[in-house]
Amino acid sequence: MSRHRRASPPCVTMTSTLLSLKNQLSKSPASFGEGRNSMKISKNARRIAGACLMTCASFALSGTAFAQTTIKMAMSSVADLENDNGMTAWIMQNYVNSHSDNLKFEVYGSSALGGDQDVLQAMQLGAGATMHVGGTAVYNSIVPVGGVLDLPFLWQDFDHVGRALDGELGAKLEEKFAESGFKVLGWGYSWGYRNVVTNGKAIEKPEDIKGLKIRTIQSPVYVAALNAMGANATPMAFGEIYTALQTGVLDGFEHAASMVYSSKLYEVSDHVALTRHLFGPTVLTYSLTLWNQLSEEDQKVLTDAAHFAIEVNRAMAPVRERKALQQLEDVGMTITNVDTTQFQKDAVPLQDELAADLDATDLLKLIRDTK
Repeated sequence: MSRHRRASPPCVTMTSTLLSLKNQLSKSPASFGEGRNSMKISKNARRIAGACLMTCASFALSGTAFAQTTIKMAMSSVADLENDNGMTAWIMQNYVNSHSDNLKFEVYGSSALGGDQDVLQAMQLGAGATMHVGGTAVYNSIVPVGGVLDLPFLWQDFDHVGRALDGELGAKLEEKFAESGFKVLGWGYSWGYRNVVTNGKAIEKPEDIKGLKIRTIQSPVYVAALNAMGANATPMAFGEIYTALQTGVLDGFEHAASMVYSSKLYEVSDHVALTRHLFGPTVLTYSLTLWNQLSEEDQKVLTDAAHFAIEVNRAMAPVRERKALQQLEDVGMTITNVDTTQFQKDAVPLQDELAADLDATDLLKLIRDTK
């Protein structure tokens, strides 16, 4: 077979981003998070940022060969480096395209291949998108038991998520995802907790959220969590948020700061209330039907790429959360702290109730027992 070299995509933006991050971490290795844990995270992020630069350089020098199998990675968020999904997809794309002559990896952001639900249904059939990266909540209508990951006020910190999903919890959930037609390649972190973002009205105390129409993910768990806080939860596709805020259909929405910034939702909102009510892990999935058609060699390349991308994703999460909040302040948004003590107390029986409805009481126990 003749081998035709393709020009490699530009690495300039990513190289600049990673150099900046690496330099930032080198100057202040313990400035993110708290205490001993922050030092560990920052050293890891610095090391991985360097590895990403090496991968980018290798890709630019070597190019890639004519690809036999095209992999289409879909996501609803913007395909840039300012959000968790965009970074994860970019790393996988460059890793795969620089390590395999058989695979061609393409990224489709901003719902270019359809909304999350359309993409996931097509993946179950082995048609359309090949892969998906996004929050676990978008799978809740297909893999209901996975909703246990999205219960309100559940996670202690970033590392708690990793410890739980790297153990028995993750293994059990991977079986459930496989039963629904998805091969799980990795569990990642959202780049920050989800907060309530509003347009026009700042939330400074818990009762300020009462009655506000707040967009959330089309998930029963998310809807119940927001309603329990007093909001009027409004399920809506991510791509509709901007216009809904412009037209006054919504009072606000809830999401991580990095996604607010990368999607430019600060243009139609002005306040962030640090409720930190939900932390939605992210998941990398592959159509199981299409996965089974790959050679062992190609599966290994994709598995290695996913592991690398997830490691970077996790290491950068606390860094990028802090950076994104600063970016939102810099563009004029106000950020307020909210006393969530009562919300947290009220969330415990709600967690029990929702987990029982999901037939996931055993999984909730695994999360609570993870130290």
